[in-house]
Amino acid sequence: MEFILYLALILVFTKLAGDWSVRLGQPAVLGKLIIGIILGPAVLGWIDSNEFIHYMSEIGVILLMFIAGLETDLDELRKNWKSAFAVAIGGIVLPFCGGYGTGELFGLGHSYSLFMGVVFSATSVSISVQVLKEMNRLHSREGTTILGAAVVDDVLVVILLAVLMSFMGGGEQSSLGWIIGKKIIFFAVVILAGWGAVPVIMKFMSRLKVTEPLISAALIICFGFAYFADLMGMAAIIGSFAAGLAVSQTSFREKVEHKIEPIAYSVFVPVFFVSIGLHVSFEGLGQQIGFIVILTLTAVLSKLIGGAAGVRMTGFNTRSSFAIGSGMVSRGEVALIIASTGLQAGLLLPAYFTSIVIVIIITTLVAPPLLKMMFRVPDSQLDRA
Repeated sequence: MEFILYLALILVFTKLAGDWSVRLGQPAVLGKLIIGIILGPAVLGWIDSNEFIHYMSEIGVILLMFIAGLETDLDELRKNWKSAFAVAIGGIVLPFCGGYGTGELFGLGHSYSLFMGVVFSATSVSISVQVLKEMNRLHSREGTTILGAAVVDDVLVVILLAVLMSFMGGGEQSSLGWIIGKKIIFFAVVILAGWGAVPVIMKFMSRLKVTEPLISAALIICFGFAYFADLMGMAAIIGSFAAGLAVSQTSFREKVEHKIEPIAYSVFVPVFFVSIGLHVSFEGLGQQIGFIVILTLTAVLSKLIGGAAGVRMTGFNTRSSFAIGSGMVSRGEVALIIASTGLQAGLLLPAYFTSIVIVIIITTLVAPPLLKMMFRVPDSQLDRA
């Protein structure tokens, strides 16, 4: 029953840490991320990252992005698709060059450096989504642009990884045409299902004489879309986000949103936040401090400036541009998955794996206060800077 103890510890400490963080003027999610490091192997060692934590955290991030999809204004997303694409491009080109340059600077070799560029081109906005929700900015123009950019970023980074594995790594030699084809199939099926099947399923399930049929229908759609995304080589969170968008277009949106949040935030989402901190370990890092510091600065600044520069060219003001750029800084679970894939494929040196994981964690910790700060800074102050 050890997992029950883990769950109890996670729930009590995430709630306390979230409360303390808010009282100190920071987003609640920052406290939850830090408590994961404290409870994990890096400090107290009370909780280990095991299979139970992994599965619970997977459900947590899937539900978090499903809720983000539910709360997204699709009309606003359509209006800002050009900005979202510009953010994604800027937020890939600069981090890719920065990651590659850092690898070359430390003598990692050409193929390893290219992979470093791919890892830090990734973006995970699940943390930014939580911060935007806390600030009541998820429905804003900036919030919808960040979400749209994350979808484009995910597709492009997965294609970059596939190209690299095809030509340089020990991964399977998949056809690039098939890899891109799977992405097209995913979006075609999701759009058709969201337009035709989802409303029918929701309406049918709502008539069943059982307990909470509507929420069950929403969860079935959420998990189904997430699994299909993974099957097509996409991040599962993109599938759950698409499911949330589809359900949000039905007449059941408010009922689902009202009842799905207690399920997510009472158990699964806290486990997800803690699981990120559990990947941190400080053992044997003394010789790589310089590498970690330079890579961290490069990772944060390249995403911030790249995303801001991209969206600035589409008409956003300075403050909004940097707010959107800061919303793309977190690499989160997407970069962790890519790093693990690269390690298995021989594209990442094992000696640098822990350091890269720590940099990914730091970008995830930096994102919430940076995002909050950028939304508070007046335009005039940024213009002077």
